Amino acid sequence: MYTRRIFPIKGVIRWTRRHIFLFLLLGAIPVFLFDILRWKWLHVPWLPLGALGTAVAFIVSFKNNASYDRLWEARKIWGGIVNASRSWTIMVKDFITTTHAKSSKDNEELKKIKRELVHRHVAWLTALRYQLRKDKPWEMHLKSSKSNREFRATQYTVYEDTVPIEEAISPYISKQEMDEVFAKGNQASQLLGIQSKCLGELMNEGLIEDFRHMEMMSMLTEFYTLQGKSERIKNFPYPRQFATLNYVFVWIFILLVPFGIMEGFEVIGYKVVDYLQANPAYFEFTQNLQLFIGKHFVWFSIPFSALVAWVFHTMEAIGENTENPFEGGPNDVPITDLSRGIEIDIRQLIDDENIPAPYQWKNDIVM
Repeated sequence: MYTRRIFPIKGVIRWTRRHIFLFLLLGAIPVFLFDILRWKWLHVPWLPLGALGTAVAFIVSFKNNASYDRLWEARKIWGGIVNASRSWTIMVKDFITTTHAKSSKDNEELKKIKRELVHRHVAWLTALRYQLRKDKPWEMHLKSSKSNREFRATQYTVYEDTVPIEEAISPYISKQEMDEVFAKGNQASQLLGIQSKCLGELMNEGLIEDFRHMEMMSMLTEFYTLQGKSERIKNFPYPRQFATLNYVFVWIFILLVPFGIMEGFEVIGYKVVDYLQANPAYFEFTQNLQLFIGKHFVWFSIPFSALVAWVFHTMEAIGENTENPFEGGPNDVPITDLSRGIEIDIRQLIDDENIPAPYQWKNDIVM
């Protein structure tokens, strides 16, 4: 899915608000112990913590790059499906003729044959996208996270979660083909098998020449290839050892950040106090207020540590929510919209009737 408008910062803050509160709490606890209970030994030198932060940044960057590669490859695969679908339809439209037919067929019969081949291709698109939307064990974070569940429930709807696959495919193929397809495990592969069988029958009837039959069969092979590439991304997750260790390292850094910046903020506070004592303010109230702030300047480390933690955690979460581009997240490949776009395009090429309108998506989020 994708959004047609720039994702607002308030949306990101709302998505991560629970973690923001948690980071503020994690930053406040060590400051309370350091400043109120006077545990002045409770801090971590910034040098080793900075080295750790650099290493974590590299790891997060590696994961995000790998996740983006998976997303971009998935988008290229579906771009190939778009192009191949148009090529297939042109072949159906122009290759199937009665020039060498063994029995005469009128224009209506030819149009019916072409419509069946194109509609069956739409059924393949539908079956493929339903297979890609199925849940995998490693994808459950999208639904297990409360923030993700709330965003999904209020901001958009996944079509494949609301309409059964049988209902979505039934308008495009016959009852006999429905029974044949759903008797097997991989519906998309079965539909391509039926297409191949129909092409063989058309060649035997003389409606397709040998060369044209080979060209159309090569297109079916291309569809199998593109389907296999999609299934490879769907069925092989981002390696768990990288994902798990990345998550652990980020949280280690987040927990240590408040301890690393407290002392630095306290030093700033001492400098403020020294300056005020050397340069008394004109108003006594202002002087006392500034002295109080200077003595407790360490408390300003809380929002800064929360900000650092939020940046690292959000980048890690972005990678986590990008690594599976077909699961139905707001940043996934919009395969439902692409399928509908392909359907409209190829059915218009054969002058079909009752062509559906494009989907109207909620909050401009396109599936």
